[in-house]
Amino acid sequence: MAKNRENWGSKIGVILAVAGSAVGLGNFLRFPGQAALNGGGIFMIPYFISLLLIGIPLIWVEWTLGRYGGTHGRNSAPGIFSVVWRRPHSKYFGVLALVIPVVIYMYYVYIESWCLAYAIDYARGAMREVANTAPEGGEMAAYANHFSDLVGAGEMGFPSGRMILILAIVFVFNFYLIFRGISKGIETFCKFAMPFLIICAVIILVRVLTLPNIGEALGFMWNPKVPEGGSIWTELRNADVWLAAAGQIFFSLSIGFGIILNYASYLRRNDDVALSGLTAGSTNEFCEVCLGGLITIPVAFIFLGPALLTPDVIKSTFAVGFNALPAVFSRMPIGNFFGALWFFMLFLAAVTSSLSMLQPAIAFLEEAFDIGRRASVAILGFIVAVGCLIVVYLSKDLIALDTMDFWVGTLLIFVLATIQVIIFGWVFGVDRAREELEKGAEIRIPRIFWFVVKYISPVYLLAIFAVWVWQKLPDKIGEIKKLAPKDGDAVLFVICFILVVMLLFTLLVYLSGRGTNTHQSESG
Repeated sequence: MAKNRENWGSKIGVILAVAGSAVGLGNFLRFPGQAALNGGGIFMIPYFISLLLIGIPLIWVEWTLGRYGGTHGRNSAPGIFSVVWRRPHSKYFGVLALVIPVVIYMYYVYIESWCLAYAIDYARGAMREVANTAPEGGEMAAYANHFSDLVGAGEMGFPSGRMILILAIVFVFNFYLIFRGISKGIETFCKFAMPFLIICAVIILVRVLTLPNIGEALGFMWNPKVPEGGSIWTELRNADVWLAAAGQIFFSLSIGFGIILNYASYLRRNDDVALSGLTAGSTNEFCEVCLGGLITIPVAFIFLGPALLTPDVIKSTFAVGFNALPAVFSRMPIGNFFGALWFFMLFLAAVTSSLSMLQPAIAFLEEAFDIGRRASVAILGFIVAVGCLIVVYLSKDLIALDTMDFWVGTLLIFVLATIQVIIFGWVFGVDRAREELEKGAEIRIPRIFWFVVKYISPVYLLAIFAVWVWQKLPDKIGEIKKLAPKDGDAVLFVICFILVVMLLFTLLVYLSGRGTNTHQSESG
């Protein structure tokens, strides 16, 4: 007997859920830091080019392939790839779409718990005490020590019992929502969280825009930073700027994660994906450019000054978010209120993203092995709990977190995005893709899109990926070799763990295929 298929309860629900998966810490912390570090206004040139050439195309690619797979009874990436590309090996490309969100969740949920811990500390006035005990002008150093003690970044081992308790609460909260399912859990929470998140951000933005010297602060963030005697064109020849811009687009829109593939698979056959995908992407861009870009770095500039916003500070989103901004709130009237509001907003943004990271693997386990949601949630909960404990224990200098973020949150995302756009344009085919995308479409797709998605996007992705591997991979390997023996062993352990997770999901995909083939042969 066919199982009842889940669907989204409403159009606005799926748009807010997809937007929620994209709107996260990358919008309010990572984007401002990347822009300020990579030339301010100069960064926005490759940023918007990447949005047009890979961002919007991949939004439509994932929404279209996801809905197509869903109408053929497939909600997981391996299943979707198997119906899009009817070859025995095609399902294995979907392994990446399971591994990427699962591994990212292992460290993302820990960062999520930091946000909640900071919101609680601001609400009870504890963060003000940190500033009061610091010497004059030493607030940032005091908050840096507070952050290190909170997350256990000073040495290997588990952090304080309080931090473990908050992490456990956040972990259970995520799995409670995911257990309730697509409509009752994810959609219901996002319908509440996304509007409230935006309201919180707007309140903070209004306060920021009324601060003195805001024009100079916005200029620091947005004006092109060109060295004396240089030019904008010289700066644009720097491959790092283009790599950073493309990477930010992936994080901004949650493309290349496999999440949208899964979310779109719960749409009905004639549900619009053209306008819905564009709306979800636009909501994310509003949160990133119009909210995140106007708050984080400008407010830090006003209260800390440009001397403290050096590349050593802004190259780390954690330093911006958990060291610099608390120093800002300590100097701001009713700073406890705005601090609590800011970090609670970050917590909500993180939850809407982390929920989306769990659903693809849940869908795969349910679909591939015909097990109920309770069993699939329990299995996935055990896997990510093990990974999360590794991240927490190997917390010295955030070694495990940084390693997972580089190899999975950067490298594998590029690989999966490239695979998807090639399958869409060359395997699924432009003619079939056009027919599928235009079903129920509420807007007309520009003709130039089909040329871009078939030729420009793959070349652009492959070129960026090749340059990235050439420039960054040797440096990363060299950094591992320079680490102290104990730290280097920790990095290698985390890499081996990532490989084990990949092999585990590859094995599960293989076993699911054998079960399907057996069932089909018996039926025949």
